[in-house]
Formats: sequence, C-alpha cells, structure tokens
Amino acid sequence: MKPYTRILDLKESHTRSIFLFGPRLTGKTSLLRRQFPDSPYYDLLQSDVFYKISRRQSTLREECIRHFSIQKTPVIIDEIQKLPALLDEVHSLIESHGATFILTGSSARKLKRGGANLLGGRARTRHLHPCVFQEISDFDLVRAVNFGTLPSIYQSDDPQEDLIAYCGNYLQEEIQAEGLVRKMDGFSRFLQVAALCNTELINYDSLASDTGVASKTVQGYFGILEDTFIGTTLKPYRKTIHRKAIGTAKFYFFDVGVSNCLAERWQISPKSELFGKSFEHFIFTELRSYLDYKRDRRPLCFWRDHHGNEVDFIIGDDVAIEVKGTDMVSEKHLKGLKKFTEEIDCKHKVVVSCDDRPRTIGAIEVMPWRYFLEKLWGGGFADC
Repeated sequence: MKPYTRILDLKESHTRSIFLFGPRLTGKTSLLRRQFPDSPYYDLLQSDVFYKISRRQSTLREECIRHFSIQKTPVIIDEIQKLPALLDEVHSLIESHGATFILTGSSARKLKRGGANLLGGRARTRHLHPCVFQEISDFDLVRAVNFGTLPSIYQSDDPQEDLIAYCGNYLQEEIQAEGLVRKMDGFSRFLQVAALCNTELINYDSLASDTGVASKTVQGYFGILEDTFIGTTLKPYRKTIHRKAIGTAKFYFFDVGVSNCLAERWQISPKSELFGKSFEHFIFTELRSYLDYKRDRRPLCFWRDHHGNEVDFIIGDDVAIEVKGTDMVSEKHLKGLKKFTEEIDCKHKVVVSCDDRPRTIGAIEVMPWRYFLEKLWGGGFADC
C-alpha cells in the first residue's frame, strides 16, 4: 500500500506545540512518523504505554527532559484524550524547558467538557481529514463517491468490507468505550437515520421519531458526532434581506464512504439520484479540507430561502457554488444561483458538474469537477 503525500505540514511544531485532531484512519500516525522520524512517540492506545504513563506520570517528564537536552524535535503523544491529566505535565514542560509537543486525538469531548488543561493558548490546533483530490494521483471519482477517501479504505481491495468493520468497530464500540453514550441501541439507530439524512436540513423532531429517542437526546448525539470529528453542521448563510433565508443547519459526515456505509448505500452509479447526493457530499469534504489546510478563515455556509431556492455552498461572501451530478448543466440548474446573486454579488458563481468542458452561461461558470478541484487547490478562489 503506497503512502500518500499529505498537504498538511506540521513543521511549525519545531517552535510551537500542536493539537492534531481527526477521526481514526485519517492517517495521523503515518503523517507524524514520516514528518518526525526522530521524535519520541507515546501511543496511549497501546496498553503497556498507557499503563506505564498513567501509573507514574512523572516518567514522561523525566524522559522528555532527557530528550530535549539532546535534540529539539517535538514529542508526540497519540490519543491524548485517553489520559487528559497528562496535559498538566505537558504544560509544565513547555513552560520550564521550552518543550514542544504534538498531541493527537480522535475525540475532543473529554478535553473540552472534562475541564482538561488545554495549555492556555500554548498549542495551535490542526485537523487531518481523509485524503483529498490533490493527494491522490490516480483519483477515481466513482470510487470516492461510493467508498470515500480514508487512506487505507480508498486503496483497499475490499473497501466495502473495510468500511463495515470501521463503522461497526470504531463509530459504535469506540464511542461506547469512551463512555459517551449510555444506550448503544438508540445511538446505533440514530447513526443510520442521520446518515440517511446526510446533506439535508436537520429536523430534530423527525429524527427523534425515526430513532425512538427524545429530541433532546438526538441533539446530544449530534454533539457527540461533532466532538469526535465524525461530522459537522453546515450553517445557513443569512445575509440576504429581500429573500429571507432559513435558519436551519445541515449536517455532513466527515467522509462519504462512512455515510454511505451507515445508510447501507452501495453501488452508487453516475446519473442516479444517490450519485448527486454523494457527489455534493464529496465536494463539501474537499471545500472543508481546503479551507482548513490553507487556514482560510472565511466561513463555509449554504443558502436556502423560504421558497426553496438554494445554493449548496457559500465561501465567505465571495464564492457561490452549486453542485449537480448531471453531465449537461442547463438553465434549469441555475435558478438558486441566480436568485442568490440578485442580492449578493459574488466574485465567483459556479456550478460544479460532470460536464466534459468548462463553459459560461451568462455570469455563471460551469466547471467539470476535475477542473473545479484543480482550480480550488491551485488557489483560484483564494484571492477574493
């Protein structure tokens, strides 16, 4: 299995400590071992390492002081949420010895809600996402739309089987092991229902009815998915005045394949309705990863008015993007963009599609998905 060259570069950790967050299998360990081959590595998922450090936390201090007296590479502690109290030792070493650390985690829930020491601004936060178009030399859209882009699963000879194992072992058992859910049967039902509603407006009451739990519990479940980086809410753009926008958010899972697996959707073919939905989800993951990796602070939103006119994605006030799975964009696909840009004069008005060639319809650019992604990662939408 060939390694991917990832876009995220953590070399800044020579001068500043970093929290590196992301779900399991996004490749955090591989990335760190390639970028910092000489760094001490503490994997708290390994029972012997966890036992050694938890039994006597000063061991970390003693070993780190020796390391920093010899070389200045950062110390890596994997899955820090397993032992949040260790952050007090980390904080002390940063203050007393100018030490630098990379602290990885697949869940921030215990850190954010358990009163953990978050180092008082002494560590920057970075996120690692599944692979993106720019990192995969032999990129296959149909494969990505079906199975997602988690590194090991995208290259797997049986991605469906591996996704089933991932969703069963990690998304459910690991969350239960973290003590985040009391009743796993209700949470398991919620995961499937949430996946079926992926990319759509969140309706807590409807989801509660379909899941068989209280609406408040459903809201808590969504919080768990966000804290464990399994999904994120996409907020509505609400700056239009004449065309009043809705205030309900959407939800997207972090990976297309994970969402498809939970919803038991397989063999999604081009031109089908499910392809259009998964294609939109894929473009969302690219946009979110791009903004994160490039540290572009413009918000990513969507827009829908009370008449149902919609634009899939808005970046800041500069870029409006509609995603269509068709290979022949026509006037009927432009309604939402036209209504939106009657009030907001975006620099870029784009339809991303499966068309063969780029073209323009009035002020709207129709871009084949590959052309769009090359322009996105090449900085074509960054200088607005």
